[in-house]
Order: sequence, then structure tokens, then C-alpha cells
Amino acid sequence: MQFDLKDLRLFVLIAQTGSLTRASEQSHLSLAATSARIRALEEQAGMPLLIREARGVKLSAPGEAFLHHARAMLQHSQQLQADLQEYGAGLRGHVRVFANTTAVTEFMPDILAAYLTLHPHISVDLQERPNAGIAADIRDGRADLGIVAGEVDTHGLRVLHFSTDRLVLVTPDTARWADMSSVAFADVLHERFVGMHRGSTLQTFLERLSQQLGTTLKLRIQLSSFDSMCRMVAAGVGVAVVPETVAQRYRGLPRVCRVPLTDAWAVRPRYMLVREEQQVSAQLQELMDAIAAYHEHGESNVTQSESGR
Repeated sequence: MQFDLKDLRLFVLIAQTGSLTRASEQSHLSLAATSARIRALEEQAGMPLLIREARGVKLSAPGEAFLHHARAMLQHSQQLQADLQEYGAGLRGHVRVFANTTAVTEFMPDILAAYLTLHPHISVDLQERPNAGIAADIRDGRADLGIVAGEVDTHGLRVLHFSTDRLVLVTPDTARWADMSSVAFADVLHERFVGMHRGSTLQTFLERLSQQLGTTLKLRIQLSSFDSMCRMVAAGVGVAVVPETVAQRYRGLPRVCRVPLTDAWAVRPRYMLVREEQQVSAQLQELMDAIAAYHEHGESNVTQSESGR
């Protein structure tokens, strides 16, 4: 099947408006031209993509599938154009990374600051995505590198473990919490929570867990960084689930306690994902090496500090 990007944009617009007439007006085409383009698409597909009704059109089942792929193709086209423009501006490489909340907010900024300083002609597109969606994005070629934590479907992907993410409960520094050596997530669901921003990987994960346990998180506030969450906890606003590395930054500070979670899911291995058949570029390999080295160095420091207590 041969597609014109203009036809794909037109089809997406028709799906959005539910009307050939409105799509024609917004595309600056005559209604006859729009109808002819859609008929040509349907002839190539060999089946109807739209269901004509008295007050407009709606997508057929094949049309829904066509819309999904049309949007993906248009997105790839936009990414191609953006990448080529960067090459034209003097850049010689581009790396697209999809990662979960902890990676985007905690360690990737430090890693990328050093990496980009050493590679002035390379650009990096870092985007936050849900763990489960990242694997699919890598398989479909929407990103070069994925960073996930926990169990995800890695079929068709090369998986590289580089560290372990442990989730802990951060609480106000009161006698009740200070004497607690560990706790199960289910036993604190009655507490008021300080959460990560809506749609973040960790927040979505915790909300799904609480629903499986028959309740919902009692959120008082949602914030965009783990450090802000810990400051709210220190002020007595509520409790929060954060990565252990975040809680360690607050060790020894007043008004904050760290309570390990006994749940098996609290220990989450971190992985880098690339496609099995992907030819890893030199710049991508250097970034992957930098991620691995950062955590090897960081974890050795943590081990030394723990043993010295």
C-alpha cells in the first residue's frame, strides 16, 4: 500500500471531527477532493475505513486500526524532520530515550549533563513514559533506549540490568514511626499520602496496587519531584513512597524517618532496553556505558556507607 502523508493527515482529521465537510474546510480542500482521497485509501485497503451516516462519519473496525498506524507514521515523519533539522544545525547524532519517573527525575539529569558536555554535537530527547509502555515503544522503534524498573514484557528486546531500585516509606519523625523496623504497604493505606504527579510511573503503579487491595490512596498533594515530596513529609503533611536513594539523602535530617517496605515489589531491578536487531550506534553505546558506570560507582558508595554505620 502506498500512502501520501497528506492523505494520512486528512484521515486523522476526519476521525477527530467525525465529518468529511469539516475536515475538508480545515484542510482547505473541496468536499469532492476529500471524498476522492478517502475512496482511494479504501480501495488500497480493500475494505471500508469509514461508516457514512446521516450526520457525519465514524470509523469502521479496520478504520480504527488504520487510524492507529496513521498517527504512528505521522509521528515518525515529524521525528525524522526534527532529526534532520538538528543535523543541519551542526549536530552529528541524536539519541531518543524513554524512561520511568525515577530515571527521569533522579539519575538521568546528572548522567546527561556529563554526557552532553563531552559530546557537544549530540542531542538527547529524554521523555518520561510508563514502564509497560516503554518496552512497546522500543519494540516499535519510537525510541533508541528504554529505562524501566520491575517486571515488564521484554519480548523482542535486549535486556541489560544495571542497578536495583528499592522503594521505601518516608514518614514524619515521630516515636510511632521511629520504632518501626519495616511495614507492609497494605498496613499504611489508611494514612494520608504525599504523591508524585498524576500520570507518573510510580504514582500509577501505587494507585493500581491500592485498588487491587480494595481501596484508594488518600492523597493530600501531588508534586513533581521526590525531594519536594520528602519536604512535605518532614512538615507532617503525610507519608510517601520513594526510591531508597532519595530517602538516603534525608538520613540524619530531623523530622524524616525511613521505613523499609516488606512487599516483594518494593525491590525493583532496573534495566536498559534496546531492540534485539538494533545496531547500537557509538553514541548510544557510550550513553549506556555511562548509565552503567554511574550506578556501579553510586552503589559501591552506598555499600561502603551502610557498612560503616
